Amino acid sequence: MYFSGFEGETKEEMFQQLPVEFSPITIYIQPSESLDCVVKKMYAAGLQFPVAVKPDVGTKGLLFRRIENKEQLAAYHSLLTFTYVIQEMITMPLELSIFYVRYPGEEKGIVTGLIAKEYLHVKGDGRSTLKLLIEKHPKAFMISAEQKHKHAERLNEVIAAEEIFYLNELGNHNRGARFINLKNEIDEQLLCVIDKINLFSKNFYYGRYDIKTTSLEDLKQEKNISILEFNGVGSEPNHIYDIGLSYMQAINIIALHWKYMYEIGRINYKKGIAYIPFRKGLLMLDASLKNTKLMKQLDLQCKI
Repeated sequence: MYFSGFEGETKEEMFQQLPVEFSPITIYIQPSESLDCVVKKMYAAGLQFPVAVKPDVGTKGLLFRRIENKEQLAAYHSLLTFTYVIQEMITMPLELSIFYVRYPGEEKGIVTGLIAKEYLHVKGDGRSTLKLLIEKHPKAFMISAEQKHKHAERLNEVIAAEEIFYLNELGNHNRGARFINLKNEIDEQLLCVIDKINLFSKNFYYGRYDIKTTSLEDLKQEKNISILEFNGVGSEPNHIYDIGLSYMQAINIIALHWKYMYEIGRINYKKGIAYIPFRKGLLMLDASLKNTKLMKQLDLQCKI
């Protein structure tokens, strides 16, 4: 992967390394294409609204949107100045993150972390408006400007008692998702499935799979699996969050994963895979940071 997946890797190169049977239908769109051409490509690929859209080179859930119709797609398409992805909207109820490490030359790896993701939502009480519920929510209030912009048409609506109102469908911690630790569910059955997925690539040794499925049991039986994406060395072991760890405990887990990364890098280097030169790495990182800055600006402009 570009930069070993640290920054700037594309969704396209990612999906080339995943089994087709576990990958959502995905097409890649250039900003120079006409909207009619984009819609024709969608239908030719078997995609129907609603669909998910996101940048081909993305990060932190920026510019991820659920697109319901051609009008919304037109607005999104006219905004972006770089390649983006249109993907089938996966509606399976359970999203998981699975952190996986395998050493070069070995056929089996280890699952170092397993979490389920609960999307950011508020619960109605029959009295409070959506605006007030956002402001009172322990996570939503920190990104209240974003949420009020996104749900502007419904802010003054009173949410019925016990009704769950999802503020987004993003499994990103910085977008308010809550992580539920499932480390006790890590077993040989799960490892066998992830080993099989991982060995399809031959060259992916360290990182995190984001997967949707109908249940953990189905995943372990290799059923109803859709891999949303995987992240390489830039992925953090997100199983450190929301589970009551102390700061030092979290740092120790991160340090252990850096050790895995270092050892894998040394093995590959001895096999003749060169390191990225330091100066080149800085330039790659700088280009990625500039791209992220642009995406943040466009994300705020996006009215969908």
